[in-house]
Amino acid sequence: MGPAMRVAFVSGGKDSYYAMYRYGGVDLGVMLVYNFPRPSPHTMNIGKSLESLLACGVPVIVAKLSRGREFDETVDLLRKISPSVIVAGDVYIEDHLKYMERLAKEVGSNLVEPLWGYDPVELLYREINDGVRPVVIGAIESLRGYLGKALTMENVEEFVYNSKNVGVDPLGEHGEYHTLVVDGPLHKHEVSFRVVDIENFGAYVVLRLI
Repeated sequence: MGPAMRVAFVSGGKDSYYAMYRYGGVDLGVMLVYNFPRPSPHTMNIGKSLESLLACGVPVIVAKLSRGREFDETVDLLRKISPSVIVAGDVYIEDHLKYMERLAKEVGSNLVEPLWGYDPVELLYREINDGVRPVVIGAIESLRGYLGKALTMENVEEFVYNSKNVGVDPLGEHGEYHTLVVDGPLHKHEVSFRVVDIENFGAYVVLRLI
């Protein structure tokens, strides 16, 4: 029996980052690439997502999943790694939690969800207060004005107000916006970026960064 392996599901975004931080460090990050009709802002900026995680000293493996076989392929991947602990950043979506519980059970790992049950607004404030610096890299049209901006203690109150005003969860748990963490308590150095393009996918807008 080898040493215990602690694995976190990561995307480069704020909630998976904060879950990893709250858990207290992991041995490996797993980034899953899903075959969705609309590309994920994290996948479109996968170089930056990986750069951010590597700046935290977290080695990452990336796996592209086939549509319709996501669960089985994730199980196969995790069985090769054989983690004792799986860390994820779900907050309140029951279906996501049930999926993760089923996955952990199938693999024989303990699931840890450090953010589960938090009030979304309180959690967003906690993340920023603890030094997480998330930059908005994709958003629905009504939050377009925040693209390329970091959420900070200076603008988070206004962001929460504007999000609620347009009927959006300020935490973005349903994918209303996505972030890239460019600095935070796990980072050894800040990640720089430059916006090179803005792509529209219907009512969703995504930045391309280098």
